[in-house]
Amino acid sequence: TGHDSLAIIQQMIYAAKQDQKDDGAGWILWGWLLFSSSLLTVANIQFIWFGTFFFWNVFGLIALLLLIASIIKKLVLRRTKKVRTYMKDVFDKLNIGFTLLLLLIILAMNVDLKPTIGFPLLTGLYAFWIMIYGALLNFKPSVIASYIVFGLALTSMFVPAFQWVMALHALAALIGYIIPGHIAYNAFKKISAGNNKKGT
Repeated sequence: TGHDSLAIIQQMIYAAKQDQKDDGAGWILWGWLLFSSSLLTVANIQFIWFGTFFFWNVFGLIALLLLIASIIKKLVLRRTKKVRTYMKDVFDKLNIGFTLLLLLIILAMNVDLKPTIGFPLLTGLYAFWIMIYGALLNFKPSVIASYIVFGLALTSMFVPAFQWVMALHALAALIGYIIPGHIAYNAFKKISAGNNKKGT
């Protein structure tokens, strides 16, 4: 019946929302990695401990290890979880596009693009992804943060000193990843606590 069809559609929407609930852990992890790499690079330029990009090379190694762990986790979960939702497919495609563009900009910086231009482009890419994420999940802290991060990307395009580009990059990671990540984490904990109370 029409009533049953409506109930099924509502259940599908609810399932999609449940599937994409975000505890903010990924945003916090990547935010702190970007923030730390940026600030350590600022300090490294000031005190000359290592080569200029030492901490970004460490970041790249950590990112590679996390990627391998993620691929292994997905292969293991694929055996047990067969149901896919539209929202999950959208996020998977966006993640692929984001990663490919990220790698393209990093490659360009290693070939011929100046880091003082490359990192502002990366910051703009973060802002774009943060905006999409916030819009798809109707998460206002990410949408607001994306506008600020876009502003930081634009500002850093006109900063000639790499040290200050890194400082703005750190600020972008703090505003775009870490703060919304913690907001999402706290909201997720409240929702989980409420669901646990209902279940008992």
